[in-house]
Amino acid sequence: QVQLVESGGGLVQAGGSLRLSCAASGRTFSTYAMGWFRQAPGKEREFVAAISWSGGSPYYADSVKGRFTISRDSAKNTMYLQMDNLKPEDTAVYYCAAGVGVAAPAQVGSWGQGTQVTVSS
Repeated sequence: QVQLVESGGGLVQAGGSLRLSCAASGRTFSTYAMGWFRQAPGKEREFVAAISWSGGSPYYADSVKGRFTISRDSAKNTMYLQMDNLKPEDTAVYYCAAGVGVAAPAQVGSWGQGTQVTVSS
């Protein structure tokens, strides 16, 4: 399995930006698809973005398309989520995920501990 640790969350005003990082450990990092999910209070965990094991084929939830950018650096065993033009509805705990597939929570093999993102209006 892959161990995941997120960082980079915080408080930002609407329209601002944050960059989340997910550091992975484990020799099989490069063979996993990776992604980001988020969970707001009282809501289910939802898919945000994912990227293939090679760093290609990024895809996004409609709610963040055009504002968020996912990337990974296999040499550093790290994945990123650049979040621009943040909105109050982006407020949630953001989770890093890795697995054979990461399109839905049931497919995920490894989760990070989560990092809080709060967007004020």
